[in-house]
Amino acid sequence: MGLMLLAGCSSDNITLDDLADAAAKVDVSSMKIDETAEAPAEMLSLEKTKLKFGFIKLTDCAPIVIAKEKGYFDDEGLSVEVEAQSNWKVLLDRVIDGQLDGAHMLAGQPIGATIGFGTKSPIITAYSLDYNGNGITVSNEVWAQMQENDPALKSETPKHPITADSLKPIVAEYKQKQNEPFPMGMVFPVSTHNYEIRYWLAAAGIHPGLYTETDVTGVKDADVQLSVTPPPQMPQTLEAGIIKGYCVGEPWNQKAVMAGIGVPVTTNYDIWKNNPEKVFGVSKTWAETNPNTHLAVVKALIRAGKWLDATDESGKLVNRQEAAKILSRKDYVGAEEDVIDNSMTGTFVFQKTDVREMPDFNVFFKYNASYPHYSDCIWFLTQMRRWGQITESKPASWYAETAKEIYKPEIYRQAAEMLISEGKLDPNEIPAPDYDGYREVTSEFIDGNPYDAKDPIGYINSFEIGYKDDGALAAQ
Repeated sequence: MGLMLLAGCSSDNITLDDLADAAAKVDVSSMKIDETAEAPAEMLSLEKTKLKFGFIKLTDCAPIVIAKEKGYFDDEGLSVEVEAQSNWKVLLDRVIDGQLDGAHMLAGQPIGATIGFGTKSPIITAYSLDYNGNGITVSNEVWAQMQENDPALKSETPKHPITADSLKPIVAEYKQKQNEPFPMGMVFPVSTHNYEIRYWLAAAGIHPGLYTETDVTGVKDADVQLSVTPPPQMPQTLEAGIIKGYCVGEPWNQKAVMAGIGVPVTTNYDIWKNNPEKVFGVSKTWAETNPNTHLAVVKALIRAGKWLDATDESGKLVNRQEAAKILSRKDYVGAEEDVIDNSMTGTFVFQKTDVREMPDFNVFFKYNASYPHYSDCIWFLTQMRRWGQITESKPASWYAETAKEIYKPEIYRQAAEMLISEGKLDPNEIPAPDYDGYREVTSEFIDGNPYDAKDPIGYINSFEIGYKDDGALAAQ
């Protein structure tokens, strides 16, 4: 083409008019433009390019793993190492002391750390990793007793959701005979699992215990003692009889079914439909020191979440089998692919006779799952107050202000806008510009109790079991 442009022109005195005339004679009719090619990433001036992220061996670490394995971090100029951590406390401590740049965190961890429940150190999140993803499993022995208490549960496909009503007499009998609370497990004091199993139990009138200023074990007045057990150890702890049931993320409920040692009785989708689960957390100091690097990370995670939730025209999840294969690797979750893919591909096995389609068991992107909603943060704060982890009454304004300290939708939105400009995201795939960060009031809980994040005091006081606050605080 260069020869055509210069034909008939002396190389010593080419004018703009000569070039324009030559260009007009070029035949472009046969040229093809690749309309599917993505625009290159808008390269940020990165403060740090080599990063290490921590995770716990659960399937909901998937956006971090996929962002690495599909090259989304690379596209942003980031070299990311992803490293499994032994437990949630170690993971949090390593983010705080800078050994990790960021991590797959329980949604309650940035909240607990910021307000000072346990280790006090400000942690923020600009990205929610997922909705749903947990289950509550009981031992075979307990399940058999629950069936005796409620004959409807003897069906091969009992009606869901299953409440804790049939568990209540079992708990009462155990407490009377053993003179101690019924033992169950959850993964961490500020985990969604702790609040979900407490919610499920309390909805049936079973007291899961209260925290006090002097007792951080949460067993005051308890009918059930909830002990901390790392997720991968849940099935063996159940099999050993140390606990009678547990709340955990996947694949550790499905593992109990496959091993024939327990029965999942409910999922957190039924406890609270489309509830927030994990987040990507960084220290506040790290975020302030590395703002562009943080943006680049969030961009890559948004792409990973979208890839995980991609469907064909029939609505079938098209990338989850590949995701399950990747996650099954020993350096990631390290469980069998056929255990991981149960829930990841939209199927959940309660019993071998009770296999249900649950396309929304794991949600990583749709329903604005990856957006850091203020209302999600406030729900955790209300549960922390309900059970006594927040030991003093707070005005309603405190809940809103605290949510804004920890959840950073402005960072998410900036990253999303960059992806939109690059053609990698549609504007309709994120909340509208005038969205205030509060999801709509919902009563899609197992007890039907409505949650309005703009009335945290009223919500706390709406429960029969738990601490109560002065109603006057609602106006403050």
